[in-house]
Amino acid sequence: MIGAKSGWNRREFGAGAALLALALGIPAAGVKLTNLDAEDQPSERQRRLLADVSDLVIPRTDTPGAMDLGVGDFVVLALAHGLSGTRAPMASGAVTAAIEPFRRRDGSIRHLPWLERALDHAAGGDFLRYEPAERARLLAALDEAAFAQGAPPSPWTAVKGLILTGYYTSEAGGSQELRYELVPGKWEWDIPLTPDMRAFSSDWTAVDFG
Repeated sequence: MIGAKSGWNRREFGAGAALLALALGIPAAGVKLTNLDAEDQPSERQRRLLADVSDLVIPRTDTPGAMDLGVGDFVVLALAHGLSGTRAPMASGAVTAAIEPFRRRDGSIRHLPWLERALDHAAGGDFLRYEPAERARLLAALDEAAFAQGAPPSPWTAVKGLILTGYYTSEAGGSQELRYELVPGKWEWDIPLTPDMRAFSSDWTAVDFG
């Protein structure tokens, strides 16, 4: 677990750092694992909550779940590095009253504190005290509201996108959850689809994460 004063050790950062390096296209050694800005350093509870939420999005089945792969740590690092535009200012007109307290001076959003507050508010207290089925229901409601047609921008869309990015750029996500075929390969103009067929990780245009 995270030490309140000591920060994250190398082992705890391993999975998240490797995934972030892959997503950014840089060597893992180039990812800064320590000395995050204070506002980017999650609390123990925020890290636990993000790991849990990641696993609710992609639970363990016959392939590893998001928690197994350290996807929560990836999201923390991705947010700190501004991956997928998460450090870009949010337009003032798009900031709702629920988001305003989590806006930085530069207009960007502090996603982790927002997520913690949003889920605790939805739970009427401590989101993590509920059983998995209830946590899944509460998260599904948040997800539905964020992606509803005409809904105002929500920080959840960015967090969920990073969860999916972290998972599907991992070795297990790209080679077990998805089906890998070395490209180039032979041309097959007609491939029968069966219920157990997985999407191809080597053909991102055919992968639907929505």
